Amino acid sequence: MKSGLKVQLGQDSHTPYLTLAEVAPLVRREVSIDPDTTYIELGVRSFHKGTFHRRTLKGAEFTWQGLYRIHQDDLVFSNIMAWEGAVAMAKPEDDGCIGNHRMLTCACDPGRINPAFLAHYFKTAEGMVKLVGASTGTVARNRTLTATSLAKIMVPVPALSTQDRVVQHFKELTEKTRELEAHLDAVERDAEHLLALRFRDAIAHAPLRPMAEVAPVVRRNVEIDISLRYRELGARSFGKGLFIKPDFDGAEATWQKPVWIKAGDLVLSNIKAWEGAIGVAREIHDGCIASHRYIACVPDAELATAGFLAYYLLSEDGLEKIGFASPGTADRNRTLSLGNLGKIEVPTPSLATQQTFDRLQTDITALKAKHSAIRAANAALLPATLERVFSEPA
Repeated sequence: MKSGLKVQLGQDSHTPYLTLAEVAPLVRREVSIDPDTTYIELGVRSFHKGTFHRRTLKGAEFTWQGLYRIHQDDLVFSNIMAWEGAVAMAKPEDDGCIGNHRMLTCACDPGRINPAFLAHYFKTAEGMVKLVGASTGTVARNRTLTATSLAKIMVPVPALSTQDRVVQHFKELTEKTRELEAHLDAVERDAEHLLALRFRDAIAHAPLRPMAEVAPVVRRNVEIDISLRYRELGARSFGKGLFIKPDFDGAEATWQKPVWIKAGDLVLSNIKAWEGAIGVAREIHDGCIASHRYIACVPDAELATAGFLAYYLLSEDGLEKIGFASPGTADRNRTLSLGNLGKIEVPTPSLATQQTFDRLQTDITALKAKHSAIRAANAALLPATLERVFSEPA
């Protein structure tokens, strides 16, 4: 194993398996609710996302029958969502919270099992198979984990020293993954700050020109052929760029006056531009079509670049102008008209300055793409290591 942690926990190893009832029996610490006392109710998120505090209420406000005290290091299962990974170890801040009858609480025997070790086990494929198998029912919301079924689940119980080593290993590994995420976040914040400074300098003394002059609207009307398939373009809000929707048959087209999109277009959604649904069409988007709700602008090659204009329109100043140009009060009624778009004034420094800025944007985009790959590998590290530790013989 690459991590260097050698333990023998697989089903075919010599690690003993005991029932959960033997090492972490169900405990019901019933609470006599005082109507004037404030209580914090605990919940467990699915997909191993941990515990959370659902609400804080006076005793008189509770309508549940049966409320139970939860202590730090308890293993808590949601009996209706355990099959989806709603199981977690109670944190120090959860100590003293209460859970309703849907929360099954197991108290680990400190002389036999490390609660964190057991929590890790239930994140593995083997542990999840057992939770799913113990949750009877066929419809998702009826898949209920009963106390009896939970108690019968077999779990690995190696020596406590081995369990402690496993827990410490994952604690260190978790901290390293967090440190890496924090480092990537800091690098990206610095990069965005640099980009903002360079943009500020670029537009400091730049003349303002209307969009109609700098990047006029171009409508390349599409004559839909019902015998062909088309790729449709969309734009995400909040500056998250353009995306390609699933292909569709021409006979399925339900909107009128679609337009062709070409690489290099500055594309805006006329109903969501005010929310940042703006992006630059790349080579991958060339040849897509968009509904009549989309506006394609083609920058004058001697005045502006699409990348520079997109950055400005997505800036605080640019979005403010887009907002003013998109009248209406209700969300879906804030429509950007071609006339209003054409009147928006944008800064136009020299073409060389814009191109230099675009290269910096490209470099930062590449950096973020690299970071995304690192984040994906980082996110997969813990689950992959869990599977190795709990299945690979020493």
